[in-house]
Amino acid sequence: MTQFTSKAIEESFIRLLNERPLDKITIKDIVDDCGISRNTFYYHFQDITALLEHILNADVERVLSQHLDMDSWEDGFISAARFALENKRLVYHIYNSVSRERVERYLYSIAGEVMRLYVSRITEQVEHAAHKKVFPEDQKMVVDFYKFALVGMILDWLNTGMKKDPEGLIRRVGEIFHGNIEAALTRVAR
Repeated sequence: MTQFTSKAIEESFIRLLNERPLDKITIKDIVDDCGISRNTFYYHFQDITALLEHILNADVERVLSQHLDMDSWEDGFISAARFALENKRLVYHIYNSVSRERVERYLYSIAGEVMRLYVSRITEQVEHAAHKKVFPEDQKMVVDFYKFALVGMILDWLNTGMKKDPEGLIRRVGEIFHGNIEAALTRVAR
């Protein structure tokens, strides 16, 4: 029952976010929409900010669980971009509110984890082939470089109205950088 209620709160919040900006949504709006009491809302979430964080974190976990054994980092980003396109109004209602920082944290979280998983897999291949070790600080530097580059491109995509096809954009970036991660890790292997 608790999961059912929590899910109902999340769905009401998402429905409302598709209708209006985040800063125009109140707890009263949410509880009225899903037919629960304020106390029930507070039993599940401390406030609207906690609810938003919960939803964003759950989406990060969803994207990552779908792409744990990914052959390319692009798939994780494409999945997140599809969510953004399918929920364009919701994304802009959050992004253009006081929660822009949360959207950026969400993007850095997904980008960082997707790149960490991918770089870790490539590191194993490089170490095996070169019979050398890639140190964690070098792996982290590669992850951070790509994380910041990709989030920068995603933020530009958001700021220009999500007009470009995200899958095409991400695939093109993948083509341009193809082999660079492996080459960088090979160069720093000792």
